[in-house]
Amino acid sequence: MASEAGLPPSETDDGEAADVLRLEIGPDAAGERLDKALSSLAEGLSRARLQALMAQGAVTRDGLVLTDPSARAQAGTYEVAIPPPAPAEPEPQDIPLAILFEDAHLIVVDKPAGMAVHPAPGTPDGTLVNALLHHCGDSLSGVGGVARPGIVHRIDKDTSGVLVCAKSDAAHQGLSALFAAHDIERTYVALTRGAPYPPRGTIETRLGRSTHDRKKMAVLRTGGREAVTHYDTTAIFGPAERPLAARVACRLETGRTHQIRVHLASKGAPCLGDPVYGSGMPAAPVREAMARAGLFRQALHAAVLGFVHPVTGETVRFESPLPADMAQLEALLTQL
Repeated sequence: MASEAGLPPSETDDGEAADVLRLEIGPDAAGERLDKALSSLAEGLSRARLQALMAQGAVTRDGLVLTDPSARAQAGTYEVAIPPPAPAEPEPQDIPLAILFEDAHLIVVDKPAGMAVHPAPGTPDGTLVNALLHHCGDSLSGVGGVARPGIVHRIDKDTSGVLVCAKSDAAHQGLSALFAAHDIERTYVALTRGAPYPPRGTIETRLGRSTHDRKKMAVLRTGGREAVTHYDTTAIFGPAERPLAARVACRLETGRTHQIRVHLASKGAPCLGDPVYGSGMPAAPVREAMARAGLFRQALHAAVLGFVHPVTGETVRFESPLPADMAQLEALLTQL
């Protein structure tokens, strides 16, 4: 049986809203092919569609992601995250871009906080894709699909910093391979509530949808996907024995949705201003500094991006200084 009433919203891997369909496989269907058993319960979902959703990691049982459609079904409750309809083809928009590098194959930009990478429900335009379509014309790689031309990775809407986009299909495929192999240098700077302990180390967990709130990612005991973040506390603000805030450099080995935000929160030092993972109030002096700096988003910035150019073979590396809100906040925090 399928239950659709009151479906909680979820997210796709790109952070877009999705609905969760819950399907109950009974003992009588146990042992059937999983895609067949689920499609017989899910009205309007073909086996081919379910197979595609499984390949995207959208089918789970007890938090375990199920990707093999030929696996034998087990009795129990399954969840299928149904992504929203694809947005309409984005239109070019004349939006200024901070371009760090550009050649015939790729373009590297410094994305401001508040700009989504590509159109999605609730953000139909004003995105980086809209700006790139105006700047690059028809030269963006089409591998990413109509709604996401040139996009090989993303950073959250309210995270600022360096991002590379592909202008040729060869660059798109090459960059995608580098990201898949974790052969990319990516360093983020976070300003955190308190400071992580120990002050440096590696956080290695499984990340997946929270079982308590499907809008959020969480550290899981089982299921999910491997996530590895190397971190180093480069400055603390306030008393050394009880820091009020810190500057933390995070080097990504993997790139999961909300990875740094979840990992820092798991160490008891969430990004300042994080509306989703920043549980607990910062100390009053820190709140005052945030207000004075005009920080109204998570204090997270993609500061470094380095890789081997997929076409020329040249090693390239790009850096972006802290944007104004984070830079001013850090200056105020040094006075604590």
